[in-house]
Amino acid sequence: MGDSRYDDVLIDLEGKSNDELRAVLNELYEEEQKISYRRRVLHGKIDILRAELVSRLKGQREGGGDVISGGDVERLIEILASDLRGVSNIDVAESLGDEDE
Repeated sequence: MGDSRYDDVLIDLEGKSNDELRAVLNELYEEEQKISYRRRVLHGKIDILRAELVSRLKGQREGGGDVISGGDVERLIEILASDLRGVSNIDVAESLGDEDE
């Protein structure tokens, strides 16, 4: 990810042969497929964890317990207070790339 060789190809399109363009296109397509697969796996994990949490919270509520704890409120405050504007797409892409290895 963040591979400059793809950027270089985009700069000099006219200087590349059809075969070279097809090869880069195929590489990019394969990379996109890997990223798409990883994203689907992550969404599956998120769905499983969310379902487990909902199940537990329902059990707590039915047992007369609080559904939202003080820790949940603190975590929400942290999330809302965090500033993600400093996180670049490259940082996100690099962190995803580390997990593929």
